[in-house]
Amino acid sequence: MRKVKKHVFFVIFVLIAAFAASVIFGVSYYYGDIRTVYIKGVNDIRFGIDIRGGVDVAFTPPDGIDAEDWQLDSAREVIVQRMITLGITDYECYIDYGSDKIIVRFPWKEGESSFDPESAVKELGETAELTFREGIEVDEFGMWTGVTEENIILVGSDIREARPSYAPNQFGGAEWVVSLQLNDAGTAKFAEATARLAGYGVISIWMDETCISSPNVNEAITSGSAQISGNFTAESAKALADKINSGALPFKLVTASFSTISPTLGMGALEAMVLAGLIAFGLIALFMICSYRLPGTVAVIALVGQVSGTLAVISGYFGFMHSSILTIPGIAGIILAVAMGVDANIIIGERIKEELETGKTLDGAIASGFKRAFTAIFDSNVTMILIAIILMGAFGTPDSIFAKLLRPVFFMFGPSTAGTIYSFGYTLLAGVILNLLFGVFCSRLMTASLSKFKAFRNTKLYGYNAAVNGGENHA
Repeated sequence: MRKVKKHVFFVIFVLIAAFAASVIFGVSYYYGDIRTVYIKGVNDIRFGIDIRGGVDVAFTPPDGIDAEDWQLDSAREVIVQRMITLGITDYECYIDYGSDKIIVRFPWKEGESSFDPESAVKELGETAELTFREGIEVDEFGMWTGVTEENIILVGSDIREARPSYAPNQFGGAEWVVSLQLNDAGTAKFAEATARLAGYGVISIWMDETCISSPNVNEAITSGSAQISGNFTAESAKALADKINSGALPFKLVTASFSTISPTLGMGALEAMVLAGLIAFGLIALFMICSYRLPGTVAVIALVGQVSGTLAVISGYFGFMHSSILTIPGIAGIILAVAMGVDANIIIGERIKEELETGKTLDGAIASGFKRAFTAIFDSNVTMILIAIILMGAFGTPDSIFAKLLRPVFFMFGPSTAGTIYSFGYTLLAGVILNLLFGVFCSRLMTASLSKFKAFRNTKLYGYNAAVNGGENHA
């Protein structure tokens, strides 16, 4: 082990203390009632509906209908659009293509008291009303008026299909567009309208009461095939095509399962778990310090860094990472990772004592103790990392990286528990990786640093009493 200087302990201690304080309190600035967040703290953590309370619902097509993937994609776009219209922005909405389910979760808003979840769920599952209208005349509330209200050119049933495509443009290149195929009735109505509006008019496209596009009419279109262009990317073209297709869906969604959780119940469980966690952490700290003295004290500091790091990963503390939703199983993942950290430091403490009992010097015992302990710690932590990855892959949302990697293996698992089991795997993975950083690497540096001070070279501070064990004090 390379020689570690005395000041290393104080540098690491100050960094961990500052990091923990910033994770807990965050960094923000108030200008009047406007809050600008620079670093997110624990108050910015997004809680799952099992803590915060909210709605968990699964939609399916009616019995006897085997929906195609594009129809499920289109139905999801309708649900997302309607949630945004209802002011629901903190939501989860994903598709289980294997069982034709669309799973939707959204928590209660802060201080929510008048929200009716049953009527909201009913509205989410209704068939979308798609209309193509002349012009884009709207009132102060964004609702159609005038000629736009009066002249409906097409309805959803007139659309045979909409799809994204990469087509040549007038400049000799190619661009993403949305291609429309109309049925016979739609072709006739669209031909009349585009002939009348060609060169100057606009046809606006509405989903329910929301305008989703308003392309200009460049020429008369009589073939029943049309293209909507306008600086699309592959993703935005697909999104618009899904929304248009949703208005042509031959079915409305059926509520397969529906549950609500009281915010009072969830927050009560959170408060109980936080209190239990603080008490448990205090008892663990007391046990580690009493049993392993100086290495135990170092272990407690490392555990503070590990827990702070896990909370930082969840809250979105790091700008390059998205925040994650924390559920009650996710808290259990944090606790399990802390237990892994305690176990690692117990192994290290015992190995140091064993090395001292063999007659090694203090410096040699610390170096050898960490080296001998690392193999067992690494093996157990890698095992837990693999378990966490498997849980995240089996129960993650379909677009998560581990779900994509493990989909061929775990295709039988649906994502219905993604918000809970995934959170457990996520916090466990983060905690175990941070355990290797703080519980092993930082602990080794801090212990070696403190051992350079004469006051900390007594082997009693490392759990070894030479007089009791019949040996010498090998400082």
